[in-house]
Amino acid sequence: MREGIIIGEGVVVDARPASFATRAVGFAIDLIALGLLTFAGVVVLGQVDTLSDYALAIIGIVSVVLLLVVIPTAVETLSRGASLGKLVMGIRIVRDDGGPVRLRHALVRSLVGLGEIWLTGGSVALIVSLAHPSGKRVGDLLAGTHAVRTRGGAVDNATVAMPPELAGWAAQADIRRLPDGLALAVRQFLGRAPRLAAQSRARLGMSLAAEVEELVAPGPPSGTHPEAFLMAVLAARRDREWAAAQRARALAREQEEMIHRLPYGVPDPLS
Repeated sequence: MREGIIIGEGVVVDARPASFATRAVGFAIDLIALGLLTFAGVVVLGQVDTLSDYALAIIGIVSVVLLLVVIPTAVETLSRGASLGKLVMGIRIVRDDGGPVRLRHALVRSLVGLGEIWLTGGSVALIVSLAHPSGKRVGDLLAGTHAVRTRGGAVDNATVAMPPELAGWAAQADIRRLPDGLALAVRQFLGRAPRLAAQSRARLGMSLAAEVEELVAPGPPSGTHPEAFLMAVLAARRDREWAAAQRARALAREQEEMIHRLPYGVPDPLS
């Protein structure tokens, strides 16, 4: 069976789930980094002799929160699912739809990790990860995330080109923006379609075309092949977004020139 992650549209995304062993080694590297930070903090506090027991207790609590929740959450959010250990092991945390994790996802993972990793010695995370087919731990299940390998897998991305027979229709059709998950599913399907079994290829093509057609008006000409329709939609959206970006860039340049232009036709001595 081909490794991959099945997203909501029933298409296998070519991002292989990271194994528990790989995640464990990455976590160990992160743990070493946290240990070094803790050691540095202890050394700094050791130079201060005027702190009371009450102040030391507060500093200890704050340090635990920083090391186990704040820092992991900030690192995963700012790096979009990576950390030192994950970068070394070639893995990354992503949403179930393949998108980058946000603050909410990273925070849920860190908070749940307090219980399933730190308070239980990692036993809960171990059992759940080994039992789940994608190696998810409890934090991943609650946050809607998973760990994928970022090295070693080929990426199947089709070359997007407008089918000539659909160019006229696409120029007149109203094509709404595709949701990120659906657009990813279409692109991945078109990239791997030649290697799919004929029956699976036809079934997935018709299923995706039906979803995309709900965002298009009018629909494609009668008898249009689903794959040609999907390719035309991707090409049309790409061209329209590029044209919109060009117009926005030209408008920004025009507005910038107007801002720097002196009023009432007064000549600019610097020009």
